[in-house]
Amino acid sequence: MLDKAIPYWQANRSPHLEGLKTFLRIPSISALPQYRNDVARAGAFVADHLRWLGLNDVAVVTGNEGEHPLVTGQWLGAPGKPTVLLYAHYDVQPVDPLEKWESQPFEPTERNGKLFARGSADDKGQLWILLKALEGFLKTGEGKLPVNVKLLFEGEEEYTGAHVERFVDGKPAYLNGVTSALVLDTGMFAPGLPTICTGLRGIITAEVTVRGANRDLHSGEFGGAAPNPLQALSEIIAALKTPSGRVRIPGFYSSVLKPSKLEKESWSKLFFDENTYRQELGASGLIGDSRYSVLHRLWALPTLEINGIAGGFAGEGFKTVIPSTAVAKISLRLVPDMDPDEIAQAFKKRVLSVSPPHVQTEVKILAASPAMVIDTADPTIKAAADAYKDTFGVQTAYVREGGSIPIAGSFKSVQGVPVLITGFTLPDCNMHAPNENLDLDNFYKGIEAIGRYLNILGQ
Repeated sequence: MLDKAIPYWQANRSPHLEGLKTFLRIPSISALPQYRNDVARAGAFVADHLRWLGLNDVAVVTGNEGEHPLVTGQWLGAPGKPTVLLYAHYDVQPVDPLEKWESQPFEPTERNGKLFARGSADDKGQLWILLKALEGFLKTGEGKLPVNVKLLFEGEEEYTGAHVERFVDGKPAYLNGVTSALVLDTGMFAPGLPTICTGLRGIITAEVTVRGANRDLHSGEFGGAAPNPLQALSEIIAALKTPSGRVRIPGFYSSVLKPSKLEKESWSKLFFDENTYRQELGASGLIGDSRYSVLHRLWALPTLEINGIAGGFAGEGFKTVIPSTAVAKISLRLVPDMDPDEIAQAFKKRVLSVSPPHVQTEVKILAASPAMVIDTADPTIKAAADAYKDTFGVQTAYVREGGSIPIAGSFKSVQGVPVLITGFTLPDCNMHAPNENLDLDNFYKGIEAIGRYLNILGQ
């Protein structure tokens, strides 16, 4: 099959790119309600394309009120072969600030070998890579694939992800028989370096609310006697971490799983300069445990970060006020084998224990999902590494991601199958930012790489 698919992919680069541009013109911003119809339109676009490819049982699956649809479809014409679950998402981030874009975010524009548009990298471009890889087989191999496939594309990964999580947790019959999963939603460590993500950090999000008096107070009349929630909140936050960034929650590091020997060897071979990294951040210094490299701290150690603080007056001018309430948004990133529920309770206990007695403090846990790590010795991971080497001509790098993709963990924990987490974006792709872009050479090579991967699995 591959001997026919490769010439097809090469001969059809132009129509593949034009199809992606049409897809990118749909402003499928899942977080903003005014784009709800556009998200649905993007889902319908994907479903129509699956039917054109020749997939079976294509469906647009609606969820609860306020949720965006899933798109499913399958091809099971290879008895005895593996069944691969292919995942990506078709929703995108908002485009603000619009004035920072050099071209319109929903009018795809080619510049310097890159395609600029919202969703080009995250994740419409990568979803399209999956579809074009399938097309190379289905349109040249008598409508056949080297493996069985089931597709699961969601329309709210950038919003809540609640619909797909509930779908997978419910163990639907649709997912029966899946032997491995492919999540195409990450990128390459460097240009020309194919990359497999071997671990994702889990996440806990929390809201800490501190209340003092029953109303805002004049700081002259009441200052020195009335409790100040902002001051109390600052004391709480200061008690959560050391100045170097080590988290002060009892037991926080007790279950941290160390990275494998293969991972650490792979990291040591990556070209990474800590000083250059600091300069790119525009920071005067870096924090963290100096016993570990920056990559180790980013990928294999847990963190606690203050994401936002609100309370009092911070507008133009000045207002001498003691606020009645102060709020902090806090996120914790977890690594294997940390239990998110246990850590969430330990966090809550720590906050309440260091809260000053003259204020009322409430801790609300908003979300909690575990980290995951991939066994680099798994045959499905080796198949991908071999396919990438055949495509890019260099050894595949194994890295971890500091971020979180909760659904990837669900594929592993609920379905009990190995998960390949990978992608073909570059570090300068500006995902979630103005001028998001996809390297076109990676787009074309990504199609071939995924095709080679499916072909190796079929063998």
